[in-house]
Amino acid sequence: MPAWVSSPIHRAIVESLIRARKAVGMTQRDVATKMGKPPSFVAKVETIERNLSAFELVEWADAVGVSAVEVLAAIETSPQA
Repeated sequence: MPAWVSSPIHRAIVESLIRARKAVGMTQRDVATKMGKPPSFVAKVETIERNLSAFELVEWADAVGVSAVEVLAAIETSPQA
């Protein structure tokens, strides 16, 4: 199993992305459409089946209207990080 799967930091990043998505009322499908990806891409990231590249993290943040810096800053206060 890859180390990132059980990484508390990776899980905190994903939770931050999920919170950002839900805060603006977007579905997984909405995010996927804005990113030009299939809905399964978003679902797999959110269920920790797939890792994100730095580029994809920035794309996701842009899709939900936040900066990647905000996403990463949010993990500093996460109990998982």
